[in-house]
Amino acid sequence: MSDDNLDAHDALEVLHHVGDVLIVLSDVASGDLTTRCSRDLPETNPLGALFSGVNEMIDQLEAESERSRAYQKDLEEKLATIEEQRLAIRELSAPIIEVRSGVLCLVIVGSLDSDRSARTTEALLHAVCEKRARCTILDITAIEIMDPTTADHFLRMAKAVRLLGAECMLTGVNPLMARALVGMGMDMVGITIHRTLDAALQDFTRRDRRR
Repeated sequence: MSDDNLDAHDALEVLHHVGDVLIVLSDVASGDLTTRCSRDLPETNPLGALFSGVNEMIDQLEAESERSRAYQKDLEEKLATIEEQRLAIRELSAPIIEVRSGVLCLVIVGSLDSDRSARTTEALLHAVCEKRARCTILDITAIEIMDPTTADHFLRMAKAVRLLGAECMLTGVNPLMARALVGMGMDMVGITIHRTLDAALQDFTRRDRRR
């Protein structure tokens, strides 16, 4: 074979290898990090060194991608845990307890804004229907300050319960709250108020026996 033929053959071989590299780089650009250049050529060969460099770059990209996926998975798990804890805290901050057959007790802990009031009312009304409750007790012992907005939330909640045919009682009212409610001129008609949960239960039991 002549020197011209050898040169032409070498040129075609180089073009073939360069084409392989371009295909690999195209695959990497599209997100495929499993592809690699041929490892047949020694690194002493210029093309072999190029292949080795490209493969090393892909290895690094793949390792970084794995770390990114691991971080994303860890982040998603932490966010899921936070959401579970948030829901648990929400339930604990307004637990609905069936203290006896037909009697539900909603214990309010913390402040009661419009959003939380709506969620709590929805949960309470659902429980009233599900348990066929005849009486609900709203225990506000854990609330220190009774402002007009909070009082209005409780009144709306009580009226909604009464529309379902259940009686509504308010317990845990301290002297400060009593003065505040009187001062605000709130319409408490139809809502029985007791200082303690035990007193409310005794009152309901006594009247229930009479019926």
